[in-house]
Amino acid sequence: MLLRFHAGVNQMKEQTEVGKLKEGRYMVIDDEPCKILGISVSKPGKHGAAKARIDAVGLFDGVKRSIVQPVSAKTYVPVVERKSGQVITISGNIVTLMDMKEYHNFEIEVPAEKLDQIEMGKEIQYMEALGKRKLDLD
Repeated sequence: MLLRFHAGVNQMKEQTEVGKLKEGRYMVIDDEPCKILGISVSKPGKHGAAKARIDAVGLFDGVKRSIVQPVSAKTYVPVVERKSGQVITISGNIVTLMDMKEYHNFEIEVPAEKLDQIEMGKEIQYMEALGKRKLDLD
């Protein structure tokens, strides 16, 4: 059973059990949406439940994180949305985009090595999760 929580505008996450997570999916660790790189599950011991070790990397900060939790523990899965926006302005490594569905403008920082992939007036993809955004240029 998945429950949806609204912690503000565009900050949706769902609750699930650790044992239901899969590699390549997303979860929240330390209030940061992370992509799961690997999961290893230990067998239950004489006095304990099976535990899962999860290795993940932050979607927005790139930091690797590892946690160990019982497979029956509750955790959160962020709702990661892929959206498109039109490039309005480019100023250094700051790009102003207009969302193509909601028509609101916002600024986003672009790594220097990705600036050559961005052109004025073009439509580009970006990701949004837990109120954070990043360009999806990979």
